[in-house]
Amino acid sequence: MEGTNVLLLALVYLTAGVVAVPISQRLGLGSVLGYLMAGAVIGPFILHLVADQTSVMHFAEFGVVIMLFLIGLEVRPSLLWGMRRVFFGLGGAQVLVTGLALSGIGMGLGMPWRSATALGFILSLSSTAIVLQTFEEKGLRHTAAGAAAFGILLFQDVSTIPMFAALPLLAASGGGTLSMPEQGLLAGFPAWAQALAVLAAVMLIIGAGRYLTRPAFRFIAKTRSREIFTASALLLVIAVALLMEAVGLSAALGAFLAGVVLADSEFRRELEGDIEPFRGLLLGLFFISVGASMDLGLVASRPAALLALVAGLMLVKMAAIYLIARLFGVEGRAAALTAAALAQGGEFAFVLLGIASALGVIPADISALATAAVAVSMALTPLTLIGYQSWCSRGLSSLPEPANEAFDDRPDAIVAGFGRFGQIAARLLIVNGFKTSTLDASAEQVELVRRFGRRVYYGDATRLDLLRASGAADAKLLIVAIDDRDQAEKLVEIAAQHFPGLKILARAYDRRHAYRLLDKGAHIVERETFEAGLTLGAEALKTLGFKDAQAARATRLFRRHDENMFQALAQVWGDDERFMIATKETSERMNELLAADLQSMLQEPENEQA
Repeated sequence: MEGTNVLLLALVYLTAGVVAVPISQRLGLGSVLGYLMAGAVIGPFILHLVADQTSVMHFAEFGVVIMLFLIGLEVRPSLLWGMRRVFFGLGGAQVLVTGLALSGIGMGLGMPWRSATALGFILSLSSTAIVLQTFEEKGLRHTAAGAAAFGILLFQDVSTIPMFAALPLLAASGGGTLSMPEQGLLAGFPAWAQALAVLAAVMLIIGAGRYLTRPAFRFIAKTRSREIFTASALLLVIAVALLMEAVGLSAALGAFLAGVVLADSEFRRELEGDIEPFRGLLLGLFFISVGASMDLGLVASRPAALLALVAGLMLVKMAAIYLIARLFGVEGRAAALTAAALAQGGEFAFVLLGIASALGVIPADISALATAAVAVSMALTPLTLIGYQSWCSRGLSSLPEPANEAFDDRPDAIVAGFGRFGQIAARLLIVNGFKTSTLDASAEQVELVRRFGRRVYYGDATRLDLLRASGAADAKLLIVAIDDRDQAEKLVEIAAQHFPGLKILARAYDRRHAYRLLDKGAHIVERETFEAGLTLGAEALKTLGFKDAQAARATRLFRRHDENMFQALAQVWGDDERFMIATKETSERMNELLAADLQSMLQEPENEQA
């Protein structure tokens, strides 16, 4: 393809997304539906700005791979084991029951059992990209419905592997050809060799994630080069995806596994921040390509058949998923939301339908109609969820409450900087039962602290994307304990601007630095040596003859007068000349008042001082 054509295509896709998505979100329809409508408009059936989407779809599917990697980073191995009932039980039952129900309907309509079985199980899959993206936008990822939907979607991704293997067998049993498009480097090898290769690939990902990637990321982090770290993160995802494809597995499944292995890594937050922008861009491209690939000509020529197929598909899936979820103990509102969210067809259906058609398992006309039905059902998903929320708003139901079953708990506080100062503040919160998310920009410090069993993540907290990935949108407060004074001011300014509900407590180097932090948006500042100096001063007073009560009261008086002085000087901060004059005058006046208070204290009876 010529370079100018590539630039022109980029211009078309970007323009479509930039125009359609804000309008769609303004109308309350969500970004996914905006992307799908943009794709339909620029596609070959309306404006004819883009043609075949096959090559674009292959590239854009990498957005799904990145999304599964990021989800894996949120799911620690212990939590993944804890959701085995949702994964194997709920997910397995959904695929089996929905696949059999749709297959039975197909056979009832006169389809051969092989075609009906293949079509039924292919349509039992749902769209991981659309569901998780929509849940993310609506804040539903961490609800009971979000956990149930995630378990089902993950099982569906795994179930595509036996589906790929079953299609040639169905073709052979029906008198067709056993050959199918090559799937990975191991195509043609004996089944036992392929099974061994799959097991070896999985073990390689787990072993490399635990013992190779962390030392490699530590080495890269010491270079302080953000570009190289980003490139390394992408390299990891691409390498895992290619390895999985080489052994015939889903690239998205491999990326998820790699994310789970790295979920306990100190570099998790930095990886999230670096890869997140690529996920958003590529998923947007994926949705646009899905919209552009919809055969609107087929929709126009067979509207009744298509409408019946879409309605039947979504109603059967909603009923099956709701009943299965209720049988597995999911609360009614959460089960209803899960059913509404997973009623569409999935992105893997496009690939599986193409293979089934090529093998002769499903007739070409039925495959084309099913492909269009999947695309239409995906486009209707945001509208289905809007309808569910409208139903909730009438008082007939209500949205499910958050239930963090599969994902990391959202933090109460974020601690930026885990040196001596930050460690004390964080430990005080942790021992009192509060959840903290901790970041430090020094790979050496993170490695050292982690040896003592504390969960600290590597990353520059002044990066907005990393701050957001750490939970700033949900946290109640931010503790700024960064050693670098300029970086501390930058972090306070960014946090105050983008997270107005976040209370900011900052460690100041000295009085001037404290004023600058307050000016940037900090709510409370604490000079790093002030309290330690007061404590040491109190011990010095006791050594020089003060009683314990006298030393304690002298310390309180000094703290109060110093705080009054700090507040008074804040009025002239910014004018160096006035500030210096005021500092001298205020210091003299405060010293006089303090001396008078101390003298009065020493003259009081001892029982009053106590």
